[in-house]
Amino acid sequence: MNKKVKEYLLITLGMFMVAAGLYFFLMPDNLAIGGANGLAIVLNHWIPSISVGAFMIIINIILFIIGFLAIGTSFGIKTIYASIGTSVIVSLFEKFLPYYNSPTEDIILQLIFGVLVSAIGMGIVFNQNASTGGTDIIAKILNKFLGIGLGKGVLIADLAIVLGAGFSFGFELGMYSLLGVIVNGFVIDSTIEGMNLSKSVSIISEHSDEIKKYIVEELGRGATIYYAEGAYTRRKKDVIVTIVDRKDFIKLRSFIKDIDKNAFVTVNNIYEVLGDGFMDIES
Repeated sequence: MNKKVKEYLLITLGMFMVAAGLYFFLMPDNLAIGGANGLAIVLNHWIPSISVGAFMIIINIILFIIGFLAIGTSFGIKTIYASIGTSVIVSLFEKFLPYYNSPTEDIILQLIFGVLVSAIGMGIVFNQNASTGGTDIIAKILNKFLGIGLGKGVLIADLAIVLGAGFSFGFELGMYSLLGVIVNGFVIDSTIEGMNLSKSVSIISEHSDEIKKYIVEELGRGATIYYAEGAYTRRKKDVIVTIVDRKDFIKLRSFIKDIDKNAFVTVNNIYEVLGDGFMDIES
């Protein structure tokens, strides 16, 4: 599949998840967990004649205009597509499911499922080098003009929205929203790490030539060979080091097991790999 097509399919999946988490779980109980989405929920409370989806579109357009004027054209087509697209999907939900109510009366369940679904969706979008707009743009503006770090900028913007939720919907809902902001960040990071997870594998074997050939020819991966000496035996040995994804690691482990049950293998999780065969270093 074409790389660009795959990227946009994944971004679209992430958009639908963000919109679904917001509309089906967070919006019914006015849980504003930051971002343009959360700000739209707060504004809708004060101006109910404008839907949440419409507010999201308006907020993102305004932020993009400010962003273009303040920090240039660094957002990219994918970010515009993801942010406006998510807003449109919410608007479609509001149009075709206008009287949707909470599936449960337990606000904690609503918060947990809403954050999980939307944060996983955001993680998918972020992993394609895009974003859903909102507080990301505010953070970049704060970073450029006030020197505030991007992470702190997002936190400041989200906390301001949470305070707005507390003022609009009461202290208790404000606290739930704050909890959602905190959990949201952890889930997004975990999603990105999980999608990018690779395995760094070090192999010492009497059948190193066969293993090297399998890695290069069958798995289509590269490897680095280190020449080592056993501290006890004083024997010269090859140490094969390669990085593979989870699927290829299972194949490699099975191959090693079949040809050399005495092989010595160490495995480490790698959460980001940049370069040939993996993520583009420029992204």
